Amino acid sequence: MTPPSLSPHRPDAAEASPPDPTPASSEAPGPGRAGTLARSFRYAFAGLFYVVRSQRNFRIHMAAALVAAALALALGFTPVEWAVLATIITLVMTLEMVNTVVEAVVDLASPAYHPIAKIAKDVAAGAVLLTAIGAVVVSLFLFVPHLLALIR
Repeated sequence: MTPPSLSPHRPDAAEASPPDPTPASSEAPGPGRAGTLARSFRYAFAGLFYVVRSQRNFRIHMAAALVAAALALALGFTPVEWAVLATIITLVMTLEMVNTVVEAVVDLASPAYHPIAKIAKDVAAGAVLLTAIGAVVVSLFLFVPHLLALIR
């Protein structure tokens, strides 16, 4: 059995490597830690690529974000409107990733059906839904004035 301090999900977690001669801090990374900034980014991108490959809803949110960005470009959004749009897009996609984390952790902790596991998964999915609804409302405030100006 793997000791709890070693992450079995990081291939280098149990590697013995010489300490960095120029560490960023006086403490060496603990077991299961990335160790280097480059390795941290590699893990982060691996997580991002995982959700793109495996999560249908994340890809749906990506497609909606691309359509929204193309429309914003065509409508000549101001820098502030772009900032708001980028923020809501990032928020929805980040919450979708957190939902994926919750689902994975719950499946790991409770492979069999359990009503509390269902609550955790449903609440995480509900958070994504609520955020997506909020993003649509904010998007209406952003896009409708521009679209109405085209009609007039």
